[in-house]
Amino acid sequence: MPDDHRLAVATSDIVQWTRAFVRHPSPQTERFEHEPQVQSFIGATVIPLLQQLSLPTRRDEMGNVLIELGPECAEPSLMLIAYAMTHPANRMRNPFDGELIEDPTGIHIRGRGVSEQKGSLAAALAAVKTAADRLSLRGRLVFAVSTAGETGRHDAAISIHRALGYCPQLVVVVIGTNGRVALANKGRIDVAVTVRGKSAHSSTPWMGVDAIAGARRVLDRVLSIDVRAHRHAALGEASLVATAIRSWPEATHTVQDEARLMFDRRLLPGDDPQAAFAAIAAAADIGEPWSVKSEPGALMYPAEIAHDGAFMRAAERGCRRMGLAVPATFYSHGALDAGFFCREGAESAMWGPGGIEQWHSDDERIAVPDLVTGALAYRGMIEEFLCSS
Repeated sequence: MPDDHRLAVATSDIVQWTRAFVRHPSPQTERFEHEPQVQSFIGATVIPLLQQLSLPTRRDEMGNVLIELGPECAEPSLMLIAYAMTHPANRMRNPFDGELIEDPTGIHIRGRGVSEQKGSLAAALAAVKTAADRLSLRGRLVFAVSTAGETGRHDAAISIHRALGYCPQLVVVVIGTNGRVALANKGRIDVAVTVRGKSAHSSTPWMGVDAIAGARRVLDRVLSIDVRAHRHAALGEASLVATAIRSWPEATHTVQDEARLMFDRRLLPGDDPQAAFAAIAAAADIGEPWSVKSEPGALMYPAEIAHDGAFMRAAERGCRRMGLAVPATFYSHGALDAGFFCREGAESAMWGPGGIEQWHSDDERIAVPDLVTGALAYRGMIEEFLCSS
């Protein structure tokens, strides 16, 4: 694995970091950002490495890590935000071994989260270390490692923004995208609808009010909402689906007195999340004999940047600086933190090494040359935006 002189770290170091990241499990659980394994991944694996590299670190109130380099000014400013949390191991064999695998296409690192979060984290760190050691920054460079990654909400990003006290002008969401830049992605609002009736023994159903029957009406009415009025040229239509339904009491031979449904409403750039929620709540209000309560859940804002805007200019020119091809672009139906930072005034997009087709797979892996290329691309963008006059 030959080194690249344009980076301040050896290729073997990037590989070693990536394998170490994989070997420390940090899966999504019901505790989300407060999951001890996620916090331990940052505290016991990431921070000691940052200290070894002599990078100045601090943690915010949620345990996110912040590195700030260059003049203390907000312009020009660039942030790379990477993620600690991964998909659970699920059925993956040896998910935390960090195996090195060689096949006819080259050498790969295998493990949970390596193509989605942890490979691009290592690539970004290599670029930041290079910037710290070799570049004369005229603006502010921020590197954040978020405790999120699979949560479907902006809580950790909000905490990072609050800790910084400003929003950087450009924000790279460091995650595996096959090396392409996401010019836009959908957002999402979750809506919980609770239907209450009256329990009774199932031998005398007329004495109760069946919450399941009410939930069926809610389901029919909500899913009949037309979300196709606003269409995006590249992302197409919004979507609305039910993602869960449960009922209580958990007892046999009982007419249920409560049912809870979850809806996932995808948002296009320009959509109003509150209007989307209000439409669902109105449709879910089926009236007596049931009572219905609708509540907004996790929210992630949609994102969109211009193909000829500051982000893409910095990414393209930076790649040319490094002798790399300019990054291809795509559009994502998923939601991540780019929407929050766009809403705060930044140009923000997902971009990084690692295959989207590998996310959550049972054989997740990343090619070592892709890690190096990703690090060079990040380094080029940093130099272009923060060093060029």
